[in-house]
Amino acid sequence: MSNPEQGQPNPSPSPSSRPPRRHRRRLYAGLLVLLLAGGGWYWYAHRGDATKGAAAGPGGASGPAAGGPGGRAGMPRSPVVVATAVQRDMDVVLNGLGNVTPVSNVTVRAQVSGPLLKVLFREGQMVKAGDVLAEIDPRPFQAALDQAVGQLARDQALLQNARLDQQRYRTLLGQDSISKQQVDTQDALVRQYEGVVKTDQGNVANARLQLGYTKIVAPVSGRIGLRQVDPGNIVNTSDTNGIALITQIQPIAVMYTIPEDNLPSVLKKLNAGEKLPVQAWDRQVRNQLGEGELLTTDNQIDTTTGTVKLKAVFPNADGMLFPNQFVNVRTRVDTLRDATVIPVAAIQRGQQGTFVYTVDEASQVKVQVVTLGPGDGSRTAVLGGLAPGQRVVVDGADRLKEGMTVETVDPAARAAAVVPASQPRARGRRHRDGTGGASNAQADAGAAGASAPQGERRRRDAGASAPAARAPQQ
Repeated sequence: MSNPEQGQPNPSPSPSSRPPRRHRRRLYAGLLVLLLAGGGWYWYAHRGDATKGAAAGPGGASGPAAGGPGGRAGMPRSPVVVATAVQRDMDVVLNGLGNVTPVSNVTVRAQVSGPLLKVLFREGQMVKAGDVLAEIDPRPFQAALDQAVGQLARDQALLQNARLDQQRYRTLLGQDSISKQQVDTQDALVRQYEGVVKTDQGNVANARLQLGYTKIVAPVSGRIGLRQVDPGNIVNTSDTNGIALITQIQPIAVMYTIPEDNLPSVLKKLNAGEKLPVQAWDRQVRNQLGEGELLTTDNQIDTTTGTVKLKAVFPNADGMLFPNQFVNVRTRVDTLRDATVIPVAAIQRGQQGTFVYTVDEASQVKVQVVTLGPGDGSRTAVLGGLAPGQRVVVDGADRLKEGMTVETVDPAARAAAVVPASQPRARGRRHRDGTGGASNAQADAGAAGASAPQGERRRRDAGASAPAARAPQQ
C-alpha cells in the first residue's frame, strides 16, 4: 500500500517566518542609504569650506593676500627667530690650532754622586730660581775641601821660604859672594812653588764647588713635577730622569699653525713693528684661557699641510695655560670699521651662492644674496647685499621660500615649543584600584570621536547599530 502522504507537495513555509528576512533587508538598505547621504553631505560641506578658505586670507578677509603667500589657505605662519644686522667694528681674526709649550723645561739633576739625604720640595709646587730642592751627603766633599785647604797652606809656606832665600841670594850676588847660577836656581824654585800654590788654590775652589753641589737648587722658576728619586738612594750625575722636572709657565708660549694664504697679512704687520694680539681658547672654544701677543713665525712653510707655524707668548699670570694643552688660537690682524655684522647662523648657501633670508615689516620673507667678509666664529661681516637694521632669519629657515609670510617669535618660546621626538606622550595615570586605565581609555576614545569627521562618526554609529539589528536572529 502506498503512503497517502507520498506524491503530495511539501508544504510552503508559514507566512510567519517570512517577515523577519524582509525586515532585515529593508534595514540594511536603509542603513546604506543613510551612509551614502551622510558621505555626500560631508563632502559637500567640506568642499564649501575649502572654497571659502581659498577666497579668504589667514585673517578671514578676501583679497590678494588671501591665504598668505606662505602656503595653502588656513595654514599657520611659519615661526622664525630673527636678528637685526648691526653696524659696528669687526675684528679680522685668523683662527688656528696649537699646543701650549713651556718657555723652558729643565731637568734637575745631581751634579755630584752620593746618597740623597733630603728632598725639600713638594710635588707640583711653584719654585723660584735658587731654591734648595734636595741635599746630598756633604761629608766626603767637606773632607776633600779640608784636604785641599791643608795642601794649599803647606805649599804657600814653602813658597814664602823660597822667596826669602831668593832675596838673600841676590844680596850675596851683589857682594860677589856666590855665583850667578845659584841665584838662577833659586829663582826657578820660587816660580815652581808659585805654580804649586796656584794648583792648590784651584783644588780648594773645586772642592768647595763640589761641596756646594751637595745642595741641589732650582735652576729656573716654574712648576716642579713629580719626584723621580726618593731619599736614601744613591744619585749620580749620569741619571737620565734626574731628581725632578721644572717647567717654566710664567710666561708660557703657544705654538700654532695658520694656512699659508694668511701669512702675508701677518708678515705685513710684523715687519711694520706692530704687535698682534693673540687669544687662547679651550678645545670647545667656550672659555678664554689667556691673552698674549705674537712673537714670531717659522722660517719655512710645511709643504705637506700647507701651513706655517707661529709662536705667541702669554704672561699666564693665572696659570690657566698648561704645558702641552690643546688650544684654539685667534690672532687679530686688522679691524674693519663700521661693518655690517650678522650672526653666522643667518648664513645660507645654495645654487645662487651665499644668501640670507630677510623679513620686512609685513613679515614677508625675501632672499638676499650677500658677500661675506671676515668672521670671529659666532658673527661675520657682510661686505655687500645687506644694510644695517634689516632683520635676518637665524632659526627656522628650513622651509622658507621667497614671499612667504612668517611669524617672528622669541628664541626661548621657540625652544620650548619644540618637543624632542624621543619624549613619550603623557598618558593617563593608573589609579591603584585599576579603574584609571579604563576611564582614560574611554576619555581617549571620546576625544578621538569628537575630533573625527562627521562621516566617520556616522560610519561608527552604523556599525554599532548593525549587530543590534541582527540580535533577534540569534
